[in-house]
Amino acid sequence: MLAWTCDCRAVYFELIQSGGVAFIRKTIQNERGHAIFTHGIPLCGISLGLVDHDRSILRVIDLPFLGSRYAAAEGVGAAANGQPVNASGTDALDSAIVSVGDYAVGNGAEAKNRARLPLNYQLATRVQRVRMFGSAAVDLAWVAEGKTDACIMLSNNPWDTAAGVLIAREAGAVVIDIDGTPHTTNARATVAATPKILADLVELVAGAKKDADRGA
Repeated sequence: MLAWTCDCRAVYFELIQSGGVAFIRKTIQNERGHAIFTHGIPLCGISLGLVDHDRSILRVIDLPFLGSRYAAAEGVGAAANGQPVNASGTDALDSAIVSVGDYAVGNGAEAKNRARLPLNYQLATRVQRVRMFGSAAVDLAWVAEGKTDACIMLSNNPWDTAAGVLIAREAGAVVIDIDGTPHTTNARATVAATPKILADLVELVAGAKKDADRGA
């Protein structure tokens, strides 16, 4: 059995692994958890789940300041506060509300953000609204609930995304890596969308990446 903990800026997460099964817990679920929490912004919470090798099989997200609790089990479906939830039926990008991951800070931030800027530009010209909530848990839970139609994060930390990935999938969203392959805990990025807009969204992301590469 392997146990690992990290305490960073009041963000605490834990990985306990035995064989191929891992339990991941993170409190103040936000990549900027300390800043969001101390500023009184309610978009933070608790993410809890069970992973079998690189696949999520049981997940819970609790957003206590919003009074929302999301849960899902593989093959069973997803629920919010005990009621079934489903991804939206939006079928066109120009009708979609899309959330994006926040900007990188610290070492290497300039290079990472070079890819984010063209993405935001492409989204602003193609979708109905772009939003940045600053929490992977909120991004994915709200795709699952149909409050938003897609989310794009050019990163993947399993303690940030694994719970929401399963909840979104069980609600009918499709979750993939940046290259279009199914999302796993080893993915490089996290793209979740209602099925009818996924192909157009993948094309948009690819175009943004080409723009970023030309500007590098």
